[in-house]
Amino acid sequence: MNDGIINWNLDPVIYWITDSFPLKYYGLLFMTGILIAFQVEKRIYIKENIPVERLDKLFIYVIIGILLGARLGHCFFYEPAYYFENPIEILLPIKKIGTSYKFIGFQGLASHGGTIGVLIALGIYCKKYKTNFWWLMDRIAIVAPIVGAFIRFGNFMNSEIYGKPTNGNWGVVFQRDDLIPRHPTQLYEAFSYLLIFGILMFTYKKTSNKKSDGLIFGICLVLIFLARFTIEFFKENQVGFENEMTINMGQILSIPFIIIGLILIFMKKSPVYNNV
Repeated sequence: MNDGIINWNLDPVIYWITDSFPLKYYGLLFMTGILIAFQVEKRIYIKENIPVERLDKLFIYVIIGILLGARLGHCFFYEPAYYFENPIEILLPIKKIGTSYKFIGFQGLASHGGTIGVLIALGIYCKKYKTNFWWLMDRIAIVAPIVGAFIRFGNFMNSEIYGKPTNGNWGVVFQRDDLIPRHPTQLYEAFSYLLIFGILMFTYKKTSNKKSDGLIFGICLVLIFLARFTIEFFKENQVGFENEMTINMGQILSIPFIIIGLILIFMKKSPVYNNV
């Protein structure tokens, strides 16, 4: 460490289970975030006298929605040309190197795609199990920032999705890429999400009107994607075509979610709506 500079050069792999199958910090932190979110959600279900067995089924839908949505989102939002030419790599953790394929894990998950995937999965769940969609979205919204935070901690361990140079004597040097002090935007996002979790939990405890179902979800969308939109100004672009854009793809994809969140907040807080 030099002045306010942190030198970061951690190997992303914790342990090689086999010669071609690594245990990585990213995957471990991803699952840790999901398990913590599950436990918090379980407490909410118990508090509201809802059978916990329903949560076990919901958990499966959420996992599938996150993984499929995040993976497809990255492939189609950021690198469509490559994956149209290599479709087998979309859903398999492999990459063609030379004339053969090698296991590399899924390198590329988009949070916006994950959000869309979860919404679709929860819509299917609600239809199948006859559950109030807005009620469920509020409960999922409370714990979603926990998962987001741990994913960003995983990105930090991987020395990826980092920020632009700080142009000063502070920042994090991700030595696996270069020797430039940069904004640790992964940590900016992670701690922002944990703060948002606290705000949403506080709102949940203060909200009891059933007609406000969807309010917490709306607040979640606005806070999460407003934080994402803001932090993107300090983040390096993920793909080359973003360098020619006024705002990058992450910011463009955040705008619809912010607008939807504001509409939900207005509707759920509107006296006209609440008198219906």
